[in-house]
Amino acid sequence: MTVEETQEILKRWQDDEAAARQRLVGTRGVATRDQMAGLTGLQQMEKLLQGEFPASPISETMDFALVHVEFGRAVFQGKPSSKLLNPLGTVHGGWYATLLDSAVGCAVHTAMPVGRAYTTLELKLNIVRSISLKVPLVRAEGYTVHVGKQVATAEGRLVGHDGTLYAHASTTCLVFEVPPAK
Repeated sequence: MTVEETQEILKRWQDDEAAARQRLVGTRGVATRDQMAGLTGLQQMEKLLQGEFPASPISETMDFALVHVEFGRAVFQGKPSSKLLNPLGTVHGGWYATLLDSAVGCAVHTAMPVGRAYTTLELKLNIVRSISLKVPLVRAEGYTVHVGKQVATAEGRLVGHDGTLYAHASTTCLVFEVPPAK
């Protein structure tokens, strides 16, 4: 990729994130069961992306945002910052894991039919390159591999705007019926 191409991608990513954050102004929390009832997982995630459901508090704490969803796919974007550094001066591996867990888990979420939900059973993370504060943004892109009645799997990659791979992950999720509200 040329310098111009990577700068164009970075600008597009910045614009995507600004638009996503604008929709979420003042909407931190957790959607209620009543809000989510009768919706597919994709519909729930679309409402979250559009700011109709509150963004989870962890996205503010760890400075990342949902920027795209479609059936079987979810994309989160994050900004490395000094509050995320480990004692060696690079971004802590827990941040990589949180971004990738969000991407692969929400990819599974988009594939849930009405009345079904999931929980993570396993997350496998491979960090292949450190992230310094010179990296302006990264994206965690999650994709479903298999979605069944009891088990779902997904994979994801954490990449920079220049195509650099920082980490990849896989997840296994338990799929279950949502119990009726009491």
